[in-house]
Amino acid sequence: MKYYYSLIFISFFLFISVNIYCQKLEISGTVFEDFNNNTVQDYSEKGVPNVVVSDQHNTTITDENGDFKLQSNNDFPYIFISQPSGYLGKFYTLKSSEVNFPIQKTKIQKHFKFIHASDTHIDSLNLTRMGRFRKLSDSIGVDFIIISGDLIRDALRVNEATARNYYEMYLNEIEKFKIPVYSGMGNHEIFGIERDKSMISKNHPLYGKNMYRHFLGPNYYSFNYGGIHFIAIDAVNYQDLYYYGGVDSVQLNWLEGDLKYVSLNTPIITFNHIPFISQGFSFMGFDNDIFFGPQLLLQDGRLEHRHIVYNFNEVQKIIGNRPFPLALSGHYHAAQESVIINSNIKFAQTSAITRPDKSVYNGFSIRSGFTLYEVKDGKVVSSEFISLNFFN
Repeated sequence: MKYYYSLIFISFFLFISVNIYCQKLEISGTVFEDFNNNTVQDYSEKGVPNVVVSDQHNTTITDENGDFKLQSNNDFPYIFISQPSGYLGKFYTLKSSEVNFPIQKTKIQKHFKFIHASDTHIDSLNLTRMGRFRKLSDSIGVDFIIISGDLIRDALRVNEATARNYYEMYLNEIEKFKIPVYSGMGNHEIFGIERDKSMISKNHPLYGKNMYRHFLGPNYYSFNYGGIHFIAIDAVNYQDLYYYGGVDSVQLNWLEGDLKYVSLNTPIITFNHIPFISQGFSFMGFDNDIFFGPQLLLQDGRLEHRHIVYNFNEVQKIIGNRPFPLALSGHYHAAQESVIINSNIKFAQTSAITRPDKSVYNGFSIRSGFTLYEVKDGKVVSSEFISLNFFN
């Protein structure tokens, strides 16, 4: 009975969200420095200027007092900020006519370290592996962690109760970390689209990416740290029963608006699940699989590899000539790097946190693990793959 009423509430919430937020809504608010962490702007707490605010479609920027106004006319349920360098705090909230963002000031780090992890595939059997990952990250001493998708075991092919349980497990695990964890959308977070297996209707209120948004907020966003502009890109789309690598036109429009307020000299680091470029997938054939489906799908009139972002050129065009030293991704479960001469972009896929600890794939010895990056004065100065060594 409790589950039944929960489903009614979610359905009602999403119905109200779509019917209100599809209409034009003027949103106003303030981004302010919350000294005492009480979430209320007290008299002595000043607003933070030049913070980008978005509804996943439109963008604006705060004025000298930290105030903003945003015209919103889409059905995305959240409004969020591009977290400025030197500040921390919850970066998104449910959309309404007035929203405020209390953030806390921290030291601006010109020299910092972060971890790129991926494919945690949380389920009961991977909880001990997450514990090992957390212990290693604590011992290394990093500023934040990026987890680039396939956060949960699976939402593609299962019923709602199973998918919700996985999401709740993931949330519980990342709350145990002592540092910020920035999550990204993977194909396994898309709920129910393999309807021949999940038996989920397209009309389900959490269908597709709605379940991700329900538990984790915006499925693409940006933040700033130590002079770097980090962009979480949702590089997973779907048609009928199958997901594929691609960035849709709404997100491309948002990306252009987000970067409009970023200095042309600011380095960009992107992270997404399905890679822009991957030499690993060159070892895979193109035969259709009875369970997992085809390797090639028709996109814009051409057959494209569904495990590569088919329209990366559109992303690259928007980023333009900005410094773009690093494009992070996962999906292949094996650490690998690609560099195109004269582009100065390193395309880096990290390995997986999920089991098994060791495997042989296409003749290569694969280890479970993550990648540690060091950044100094706006430049990535080192990277190191660290094996989970769960079984030593």
